[in-house]
Amino acid sequence: MKRKLIDRLKSLHNDEQGAGMVEYILIIAAVVLPLLGVILWFWRDIVAWVSESYEDVKDGQGTDPSTL
Repeated sequence: MKRKLIDRLKSLHNDEQGAGMVEYILIIAAVVLPLLGVILWFWRDIVAWVSESYEDVKDGQGTDPSTL
C-alpha cells in the first residue's frame, strides 16, 4: 500500500502535461489584466464616447450613404 502511494506521488510529480496550459494562462493574464485596468480607469470616457457615437448614428448625423 505504502509503495503504491509513493509510486503514485512520484508519477504525479514527474507529470508535465499541464505545464503548457499554465504558461498559456499566464500569458493571457499578462495581456488581459493591464487591459482590464485601462478599461476600468477610462470607463467614463469610454461610455461618453460610445454614447456620443450612438447618438450621432441614431440622429442621422453620421456619414450620408449616398456620398459613399
